[in-house]
Amino acid sequence: MAITSPSTRLWWNEPAHRSELIWIALAFVWGLVMFFMMIYWHATGAQNLANETYRTTPNAYYAKVERNVADWQVRELNGLPVIKPPAGADVYLLGRMWLWYPVLELERGQTYRLHLSSLDLQHGFSLQPININVQVHPGYDHVLTVTPDRSGEYTIVCNEFCGLGHHTMLGKIFVVDR
Repeated sequence: MAITSPSTRLWWNEPAHRSELIWIALAFVWGLVMFFMMIYWHATGAQNLANETYRTTPNAYYAKVERNVADWQVRELNGLPVIKPPAGADVYLLGRMWLWYPVLELERGQTYRLHLSSLDLQHGFSLQPININVQVHPGYDHVLTVTPDRSGEYTIVCNEFCGLGHHTMLGKIFVVDR
């Protein structure tokens, strides 16, 4: 047995209170503001990467990475080659369980075409302290145009879970003055 009749227990039959209508209107207006701000941020924001993507194979991409290492290696860091490409060069960086390879040394103020790909799984390329975040997929060559504007050590973090060693998947980019 019901306390109130079914016609008054249904919420859509109840009149909305004034405070509820105000909150609904505010939420609707805020949703419109955010929708149009997304369009504005996309059109004018510097946070949007202009990138290119090409199909490739893991073997073909790995060969390009190894060619970069053979041509531009200057030293080793913890057993990994450190390469110093010339300004304007196409630089190939690959992700694989659980490593970013090779370590890069770039010159401040110079522009490079940074190619990213994976040999095995999807990885996340997050360059810190700069807020660059790209999903890296096997079979695709993601190309970013980068111009480092500050000297220092940058850390590459994989932010897409890629297995048991995911938490150790870190890489380095050193930016040096000419």
